Amino acid sequence: MLERRDGILLDQDALFDVMVKRLHEYKRQTLKLLHVITLYQRIQDNPSIDLLPRVVLFGAKAAPGYRVAKNTIALINAVARVLDNDPLVAGRLRIAFPANYNVTLAESLIPAADLSEQISLAGKEASGTGNMKLTLNGALTIGTLDGANVEIHRLVGEENFFLFGLTEPEVQATVTAGYRPQEFYGSNPMLRRALESIAGGEFSRGDRDEFAPLVDSLLGNDQFLVLAEYQAYIDAQDRVEAAYRDPRAWTRSAILNVARSGFFSSDRSIRDYLDRIWHATEVPVG
Repeated sequence: MLERRDGILLDQDALFDVMVKRLHEYKRQTLKLLHVITLYQRIQDNPSIDLLPRVVLFGAKAAPGYRVAKNTIALINAVARVLDNDPLVAGRLRIAFPANYNVTLAESLIPAADLSEQISLAGKEASGTGNMKLTLNGALTIGTLDGANVEIHRLVGEENFFLFGLTEPEVQATVTAGYRPQEFYGSNPMLRRALESIAGGEFSRGDRDEFAPLVDSLLGNDQFLVLAEYQAYIDAQDRVEAAYRDPRAWTRSAILNVARSGFFSSDRSIRDYLDRIWHATEVPVG
């Protein structure tokens, strides 16, 4: 069934895969996009492949002077245009990036989400509140052990959370040992092909320069270990696909996400501030 949202026609029967947050390299919207490109290439290789219909919804804004973030937004929309114009993926894979993500738009996107993308590199997310809101609304999380994901994972249970990636100590050890993203690029054909499609101009009308800074940054530095965690993320997304094909089990997990997330209520949060930060006494009202 198709329904229009914010001027975009969406298939409500597809998995709504939602990544809504500030655009920043450590939040790794690029990793999500590499997954989309990998799915697209699976369809190209085997047009009859039985892939779960998926709508990937991005919502983000970049700081005015943050060139890499703006270039990432441009790439997301460039990939979206290619998908929209390829009949091979019609009804199977879609990117939607509604403009001006704000609270009003969040009121529609967050309750609609099936899958919550919380894939920042472990140790980089100070807390995270969007992930709490998505959990409270029944979305299952795919994520790393970072920020509030740690608490969500503990509360909802391993079986109701799609965990992947390095822990914070493992991240530190990887960097300290001398992380070389080129090694992951060279050893993983799927990753190499996805990056080469960007570098080769497949999503920029043949222009190899438009997104070269993004590719060069990943291959030359990759300070947020996108290439190191690409395969683990792809494997976790394959688990998502298998789980979503069982509507009864998925619905049970969604209900448990809601039922077990009361810890994130504002009442509990304010009481914690009273007891642990402000050391203030309660004042009766009325």
